[in-house]
Amino acid sequence: MQPQYDHIQKSPLYLIIFAMGTLQLIAATTFFPWSNSIFPGIILFCSGIFVIFLAFGFQHLQIVDQGNYLTIRFGNLHLPLCSRNLIYKNIIKVEIGRTLLLDGWGIHYSTRGGWVWNIWGRDCVIVYCEKEILRLGTDDAASLCTFLETKIGQN
Repeated sequence: MQPQYDHIQKSPLYLIIFAMGTLQLIAATTFFPWSNSIFPGIILFCSGIFVIFLAFGFQHLQIVDQGNYLTIRFGNLHLPLCSRNLIYKNIIKVEIGRTLLLDGWGIHYSTRGGWVWNIWGRDCVIVYCEKEILRLGTDDAASLCTFLETKIGQN
């Protein structure tokens, strides 16, 4: 079955995260061998590897129709912590909105209430569900909002 909606928003955010991890690895291998303790170097090296791994999870945000629900996921890694399914029958209404600068990027609870799923930019679709509010960041807000309006209350 072909999805009725499938959009990928790419972001340069992962390059910034990748650079931070690379700098940690360089610092761990360059500066800490001359230290009295190897422990800080090991911590910095391991955190650098983790940050580089995390960077690949933030290459893009994909929002795709799966028939009875919408899948929202970050990157190519398809980690359970970085994906979510939104069942159409739980949607009450949708509208186009904008995130605050304070909301930033990633997956987190917004200062205005509700969850933010954003990879880049401030345009979003606000999805009001029975028990929560989601702000889905996208560079295709009009199309996503129109698509979700056709799915409100469907099984």
